[in-house]
Amino acid sequence: MPPLRSARLPTVRGYDTAELVALSCLADGPDTWFAEAVLSAGGRLEAVVPATEYRNGLPQWHHPVYDELRQRASHVHETGLVVSDPASHMAGSETLVGLADELLAVWDGKPARGHGGTADVVAYAQRHGVPVRTL
Repeated sequence: MPPLRSARLPTVRGYDTAELVALSCLADGPDTWFAEAVLSAGGRLEAVVPATEYRNGLPQWHHPVYDELRQRASHVHETGLVVSDPASHMAGSETLVGLADELLAVWDGKPARGHGGTADVVAYAQRHGVPVRTL
């Protein structure tokens, strides 16, 4: 069963939606909510697929949402990796950061619970000079 969330999507303020492109791995939760918010505001979506088997590791209930968003993406970036594991998830995040002008991270400020967690992605972005905004 999907987690409960507000019926309202997050708002995208302060950005010109004609120029706004969401980069997302389309995981269940904030990744998807952000992609939906940008699309609803008139922006574009580019999906990043960490591994060929990535979708299989997502919750079953999320597959239809993932499939729809992936189809709506103007571009799909793939890492070329097959196995969906922490290393491929980090590779996907590195691809995403490499394409981004700014990283918006839903993060509690705590260390990653495993390789490729939010703390690792934020640190990677900072090391590569990509501005980070945490929510």
